[in-house]
Amino acid sequence: MTYRQSSPYAPPRRSRRPSLPRPPRRARLTRRGRLALLLGAVVAVAAAVTVPLLLLPGDEPAVEKPRALLVPEGWRSGQVYAAVDRALGLPEGTARKAAAVPGAAVLPLPAEAGGNPEGYLFPATYPVVAATSPEGLLRYMVETAGKRFGTERIAAGARAYGMSVYQAVIAASIVQAEADSPEDMAKVARVVHNRLARGMALQMDSTLNYALGRSTVDTTLEDTKSASPYNTYERKGLPPTPIGNPGEQAVDAVIRPADGDWLYFVTVAPGDTRFTAEYALHQENVAEFNANRRAERAG
Repeated sequence: MTYRQSSPYAPPRRSRRPSLPRPPRRARLTRRGRLALLLGAVVAVAAAVTVPLLLLPGDEPAVEKPRALLVPEGWRSGQVYAAVDRALGLPEGTARKAAAVPGAAVLPLPAEAGGNPEGYLFPATYPVVAATSPEGLLRYMVETAGKRFGTERIAAGARAYGMSVYQAVIAASIVQAEADSPEDMAKVARVVHNRLARGMALQMDSTLNYALGRSTVDTTLEDTKSASPYNTYERKGLPPTPIGNPGEQAVDAVIRPADGDWLYFVTVAPGDTRFTAEYALHQENVAEFNANRRAERAG
């Protein structure tokens, strides 16, 4: 309650003689009143029974539990499309067709991508429900990649090595395919930068595998003669597009590579990747790798 001070211009109030309180009158219901009260009680009981019946579990609207679609780091776009089709119960090739629809209104890709979403189908776990469309899901993947790769930190890191963000994603896709650990990623990224700086061909098996639509550690001399623009044995510089969809660790490795003068590397055995700047030593490591491969096939 707000206290208000009396105005000096208000007429004085006359004091009243206090009156004794009257005893309360006992309410009496008429016959019609008693009947109305009885009917009200009946209605209340009926309502109490009706509400639970309306809210029976069988009558509640079903809430669909989302299913999880996992897109691992390094998957190629073809693998992502196939997984989307399976997750949404769609005919094979549906997601690929959805991705091929021209126009940034469908997939907000950078201009350098030329409409190709490779590299921008961001690896993550995505919830899907019955109403999820392939167009909407692919668009969300690309939007997620745009947010993760579109930071000033990544842009500045790419510029430091004379790259655009898109080129950094291309390099990251190679790093993702070639390395098995964050430590090796940083070293592979340094090899990429060192070879580009010297005008050397990258000579990466991963880009050749992408060109040939396969995944193997065995590369033949005939393979290296491929006319594909992804053949980095024959063509210098980065391939025209990413060769898979890299994660943030691979991108970080490209903009913050390890320090070293390495120009060569080979994984001699699982967990044993050797980096060197000496070609003769690299040849020895390759010979050991080949010996291990022969032993595996013989066994």
